Amino acid sequence: MRAVVVRRFGGPEVLEVASVPRPEPGPGQVRIRVAAAAVNPVDLATRSGALSSAGVVPPREVLGLGWDVAGEIDDAGDTGFRVGDAVIGLRDRIATPLGAYADHIVLDAAAVAPAPAGVSPVEAATLPLNALTAAQALDLVESTGTILVTGAAGAVGGHAVALAHARKLRVVAVASETDEAQVRAFGATEFVPRGPSLGDRVRAVVPGGVDAALDTALLGLDTLDAVRGGGEFVAFAAGAAPLPLRGIRVRSVWIRADGERLAELARLAGNGTLPLRVAGVLPLAEAATAHERLAAGGLRGRLVLTP
Repeated sequence: MRAVVVRRFGGPEVLEVASVPRPEPGPGQVRIRVAAAAVNPVDLATRSGALSSAGVVPPREVLGLGWDVAGEIDDAGDTGFRVGDAVIGLRDRIATPLGAYADHIVLDAAAVAPAPAGVSPVEAATLPLNALTAAQALDLVESTGTILVTGAAGAVGGHAVALAHARKLRVVAVASETDEAQVRAFGATEFVPRGPSLGDRVRAVVPGGVDAALDTALLGLDTLDAVRGGGEFVAFAAGAAPLPLRGIRVRSVWIRADGERLAELARLAGNGTLPLRVAGVLPLAEAATAHERLAAGGLRGRLVLTP
């Protein structure tokens, strides 16, 4: 089968479409025939070597790419799934030689969930990593009051706004002025354009500061300044957590595969609660082009690769 792999770090040109043996599932695993795989920033960081330099990815001769997959079961093994089931899944073991950029992928059954109803595989492939990250970040927040979401128009941020709104939190969204209508449609109650002096501008809307913040845009101290003393702050990348000034509880979200939770999110996507946004579709062989487009910025939603 075909799979996109990395044998050396560098720019998009190091992505190789290789011919590799089709993987076989072990106990508690399923094999999925890939219909679509989303392209995420973590893939670019893996390819470039940034994650290796940060100590997140150990030395490997070959690395696969791709965390998000949508497709159908073609080997159910000893699990409760059946051949032909439409599914989505998350590969959270970043240092494996095969990822979702492939014709087939083997995942633990516990990392897989039924695909959202009435949704195409291309749309469904945008859900697992971004929605699970948003959901697991919200799980770290105890506040039931006001929550700030930076990067609210982004893939993770959009899900965070929608999920926070579903929990009946008052959501203050930070994004580009051109994205205000979109993030309000996701469920934001208040909108603050991105820019300098974020803390002052958020406090003009929420006197004293918000109860909690999900800093998906990695603004760090600028976001922390918008949080009230003793509030909560969730960071979304290694090294992105600021010091816990003013008694603010600072935590980091570390994504993990969770099939049960993913099934819940799939139901929300199926009924329209969660936005599934596709920025473009490219064939697997054009993975390098997809990386170039993502690196250029300005996308709303995820690029998706199809075999």
